[in-house]
Amino acid sequence: MKSLLAAVALAGLVAVSPVRAQQTLRIGELNSYKAQPAFLEPYRKGWTLALEEINASGGLLGRKVEVVSRDDNANPGDAVRAAEELVTRERAAMIFGTFLSNTGLAVTDFARQRKVLFLAAEPLTDKITWQNGNRYTFRLRPSTYMQVAMLVPEVARLGRKRWAIVYPNYEYGQSAASTFRQLLKAAQPDVEFVAEQAPALGRIDPGPVVQALADAKPDAIFNVLFAADLARFVREGNTRGLFEGRTVVSLLSGEPEYLDPLREEAPVGWLVTGYPWYGIRTAEHTQFLDAYQRRWKEPPRLGSVVGYASMRSIAAAVRRAGSVDTEKLVEAFRDVRVDTPFGQISYRASDHQATMGAFVGTTALSEGRGVMKDFRYVDGATVLPSDAEVRKLRPAE
Repeated sequence: MKSLLAAVALAGLVAVSPVRAQQTLRIGELNSYKAQPAFLEPYRKGWTLALEEINASGGLLGRKVEVVSRDDNANPGDAVRAAEELVTRERAAMIFGTFLSNTGLAVTDFARQRKVLFLAAEPLTDKITWQNGNRYTFRLRPSTYMQVAMLVPEVARLGRKRWAIVYPNYEYGQSAASTFRQLLKAAQPDVEFVAEQAPALGRIDPGPVVQALADAKPDAIFNVLFAADLARFVREGNTRGLFEGRTVVSLLSGEPEYLDPLREEAPVGWLVTGYPWYGIRTAEHTQFLDAYQRRWKEPPRLGSVVGYASMRSIAAAVRRAGSVDTEKLVEAFRDVRVDTPFGQISYRASDHQATMGAFVGTTALSEGRGVMKDFRYVDGATVLPSDAEVRKLRPAE
């Protein structure tokens, strides 16, 4: 009798478990939380806020949405292993995330091989949507090409002839430096590049780097460093007078993740891309800002916007597809329109790049902290190459 009861109970579990599985829509997420906490803790709070809003409004396809998250240890191999675990063991319908460009490229290739939809939230290298682009990978943030293209027209108007470049020696830095040389040379043919420093990511020795740049006597500096490398570079450059009388143009340095830690040492007068959350007056951003501050009792960072917009993008595509079938999701992502804190964006069918833009302005000090002033929003769609040009850059599907 006991054996019969046990068998009945086991049969009941087997019958119920598929129903339970259908009650939750699982999405996989992976990122370098331990390696890049300044950006990625706000990013996690951003996608968590969006997830809570989606579930409060009924979820997706009538199901509650659950995000299963993994740390990729800022390592391409670990990122691929985490992605495999999310898809195979956790049964995630799709994956999103990554921060560093090399980990993003590794997961881009994983998505191609395993035919799994991947939304690259943060990595900026152009290869993700162009040279290494594939049917299953989409990207949210404006790429290195896009952000450099936002800056170059103003840089060319300045007319500085002798340029030095400093960047972290991995995919993102190499991509940004190469694009800057290419676009500035096209806009200002007489420009000269007189020095280049490429320290290893996270291991800059700022003294020799700053001295080498100063010895080249440039008129201007293009900087691609970020996080702790940027802070060390700025402090050493301030100490040695590197920035005095020179134009400095810098990717990402207007983001509060990187400005705030510098406090009163923050650079002044740099032309940057960034996120002046304290000065954006649009209705979309105000709504996001209020909701974020209510939930987390702190102001957002750019990572917050990226995380929030990533989850909103996934929700928009799932609703459009009416399914979590991968092929249907791929088609739904193409040209899908998404409401974000920066306004409505779309994902181009030609290269799967979102049209999300960035703010361009100059750095200043205000009440003992770095801020952006005289900023303007540049729509990502205005700095992307045409579909015809993309076809030359991207492998055929």
